[in-house]
Amino acid sequence: MITYAQQNSEEQTDAPPQAVDDHIAPAPRVSVQAFCETVETAAAVQSAGEDRRLAKAHLKIQMGGMAAAVEAYRSAPTPNVIILETEGRSDILAGLDQLASVCDAGTRVVVIGRVNDVTLYRELVRRGVSDYVIAPAHAIDVVRAVCNLFSAPEAKAVGRVVAIVGAKGGVGASTIAHNVAWAIARDLALDSVVADLDLAFGTAGLNYNQDPAQGIADAVFSPDRVDTAFVDRLLSKCTDHLSLLAAPATLDKVYDFGAEAFDAIFDTLRTTMPCIVLDVPHQWSGWTKRALIAADDILIVAAPDLANLRNAKNMFDLLKASRPNDRAPLYCLNQVGVPKRPEIAAGEFAKAIESPPIAAIPFDPQIFGSAANNGQMIAEISANHRAVEMFLQMAQRLTGRGETKKPRGSFLSPLLEKLRSK
Repeated sequence: MITYAQQNSEEQTDAPPQAVDDHIAPAPRVSVQAFCETVETAAAVQSAGEDRRLAKAHLKIQMGGMAAAVEAYRSAPTPNVIILETEGRSDILAGLDQLASVCDAGTRVVVIGRVNDVTLYRELVRRGVSDYVIAPAHAIDVVRAVCNLFSAPEAKAVGRVVAIVGAKGGVGASTIAHNVAWAIARDLALDSVVADLDLAFGTAGLNYNQDPAQGIADAVFSPDRVDTAFVDRLLSKCTDHLSLLAAPATLDKVYDFGAEAFDAIFDTLRTTMPCIVLDVPHQWSGWTKRALIAADDILIVAAPDLANLRNAKNMFDLLKASRPNDRAPLYCLNQVGVPKRPEIAAGEFAKAIESPPIAAIPFDPQIFGSAANNGQMIAEISANHRAVEMFLQMAQRLTGRGETKKPRGSFLSPLLEKLRSK
């Protein structure tokens, strides 16, 4: 996809741009070679290579700009993507003409330059340049330029992955994950799937009142069979817009996995579902860390006590540092207001984590216990409960979508419904 940076160069600053909520699809396994002229651009490209969306790309950086690229490819094949930095207008066009004589067919070229001019851009397009980024380029600019090369505008949007995890065991993270997914599907009318990643003790099947014969274990233990059709057969339909990839919740196997064990499943789900909610168990392993870092948005669930505060702070800091070009993780407090229990106030959490919780869900054992034992969501048990509105607000924040307004019924609607049922 060819784009053009419309900002004037004098409007740019040296400060990196704030992470924005535009959804950038991850790049596939491609080779990328960059030829930079300045240390600043080389550093930006290096930082981009560490971004989660370029995790599968193989990146190599060299100095020397256009001249070095032309010389390098006289005796070597060109990669999938070449990133070129150039200082002047005439250097760009003359250098591209030379590069064309040594460049393999199918190689895509991204140019980083300091000239902001529509005429130049048209010349670059005519010469086959895929994208032009105006310097100074930041890491997110490079990530967007490379990833957009493999995201055709007419292609189906890549699914958004939302990971929900507890700061400590027993804080109700799974309950919140399942209710938020329900709100995404029902209130936002967004086709979604819940992937229960706690294979030994997962509760998604119980909470949605489902008992599928197959589920996520069939996919993770048969990685060579994972494709769209195979994963589709494993999904259990909960509602019109919500499906479940259930955990077996049995102990007949030991569920030890490598860091990349779930990659094929997540990649396949991205191609078929607009929203994937990962119910991540409270454990720290290679694959759970990888799933959290690779997610588009993260919600940490914590109870209002000291251990949860420490763990939430540690997780928040690590994930924020590991995802410098993404929105910071979100967190919420759960089980707030247990009678006679000393609790740490939301303000103390906000002070320690340097961010306020997006919700503080009240402790209500009657409603939450009934929902769990009946295999229902809170909205099904008590539609006007305070937590229902909180789940919707969290769904909106995590997906970046507003509420889908339901059509207003007339005063005759109840009567018409009775007549239809007869």
